[in-house]
Amino acid sequence: MKITVIGCGRWGTFLAGYLSGLGNSVLLYGRASSENLRQLVKTGKNEYMELDPSVSIETSLEKALAFSENVFISIDSRQLRSLAGEINVLGFRDRTYVLCMKGLENETGMRLTEVMEDVIGKDARTAVLVGPGHVQNFIAGIPSCMVIDSKDTGLTKSLAELIASPLIRLYYGEDIIGTEVGAAAKNVIGIAAGMLDGLGYSSLKGALMARGAREVSRLVLAMGGNMETVYGLSHLGDYEATLFSPYSRNRRLGEDFVLGRNFQRLAEGASTVRSLLVLSQKYNVDMPISRVVHSVLYEKADAKEGLVELFVRPLKFEFRN
Repeated sequence: MKITVIGCGRWGTFLAGYLSGLGNSVLLYGRASSENLRQLVKTGKNEYMELDPSVSIETSLEKALAFSENVFISIDSRQLRSLAGEINVLGFRDRTYVLCMKGLENETGMRLTEVMEDVIGKDARTAVLVGPGHVQNFIAGIPSCMVIDSKDTGLTKSLAELIASPLIRLYYGEDIIGTEVGAAAKNVIGIAAGMLDGLGYSSLKGALMARGAREVSRLVLAMGGNMETVYGLSHLGDYEATLFSPYSRNRRLGEDFVLGRNFQRLAEGASTVRSLLVLSQKYNVDMPISRVVHSVLYEKADAKEGLVELFVRPLKFEFRN
């Protein structure tokens, strides 16, 4: 089968090689100005892996979209609306799009599948691939489980058959709201975890995990999703990879931030926390962890005071006659 992968960062490059290794003909698209693309063209590899030589590289979005009806997208989620606009102008609204990143739109709080529908039409065939998995582990042959989800059960199952292997075992999602919101929100919890690490309060991660999942589940329910989805692979099941792994960029961002170190990599939780506050207000759901992370990152609040206050409080006893 022919497959197009849009985005030549670490995850997009891995997906291109992975899907090629499953016997597919794969084309990897990147903008001509992309440093990641230039490195792949020049050396055939990035800092994580060598690109399968059978994977074609393309800098024309039109040619990339014309190559296949199945398009996997792995880009900064903040760029999705712009990309969808280009897709719409080029007239490729009939493709199947698999969004392989996590996030929410800042200004609106829209889920990524909603952004696609908003731009290219309500009939957009869009799915999401989320869940625990770091490129470093996959290229070392360490397996993991992920979730594929969409509004169309038939689409979900057909894509699972296309992607699944002994390296990546796939589960069918049945709640696109919970899957998307949970996957995006876990990055914010990851930043909070990194802040606790930097402060020397890693022992509070257990409380963070319990409180975080509960906080996000209330939001998912208010949005019309199933709160139990949050306790699956898209959110709670991804905590090990996001709150503890040395490869987690969101955890690293939180740790470096409180230690005053400059962190240059993309950590989508820093953007997602803005979106969660938009949704918190829209659906009248209190999200104290998200609020504290936002205040520390953007309002110069004291991380120790804000985070520790969430978990370490004097016991209050209420006596009733």
